[in-house]
Amino acid sequence: MSSKELLEMLNEAVARELQVAIQYMWQHVQWKGVKGFAVKEELRTIAIAEMKHAELIAERLTYLGGTPTTQPAPINVGKTLKEMIEQDVKDEEDAIKFYKQIIQKARETGDTTTAKLFEQILADEEEHHDFFTGILEEI
Repeated sequence: MSSKELLEMLNEAVARELQVAIQYMWQHVQWKGVKGFAVKEELRTIAIAEMKHAELIAERLTYLGGTPTTQPAPINVGKTLKEMIEQDVKDEEDAIKFYKQIIQKARETGDTTTAKLFEQILADEEEHHDFFTGILEEI
C-alpha cells in the first residue's frame, strides 16, 4: 500500500512533467535563428518524452488510487535561447533531485514498481540534463 505522501509526490511529478512538456514544446515552436535551429528538434523530442513520462506517472498514480492533476507546475518559456536553456537545466536538476526522493519513498513503502518506474524516468531526465548543459556551454 502506498502512502499518502507518495501519492502526493507522484501528483507533483505529473504537474512537473506537464510543465516541462509544454515549456519545451513552446520553446521549440518559438525559437528562431541559427543557434535555435540546432536545438529546435531536440526540444520537440524531449517535450514528447516528458509528456510520455506524465502519462506513465498518471497511470501509476491512478492504479495506486490517486487522481492525477491536470494542472502543470508554473511554465517559464524564457525570452532568449540562453534564458530558455538555463531554465531547462534548472528544471531537469530539480526533477533529478525530486525523482531520487520518490524512488527512496517508494522503496520505504515497499512499492518496487513505482521505484523502478522512476529509475527509468530518472535515466531519461539525466540524459535531458546532459543535453541542456552541453547546449548551455555553446551559447
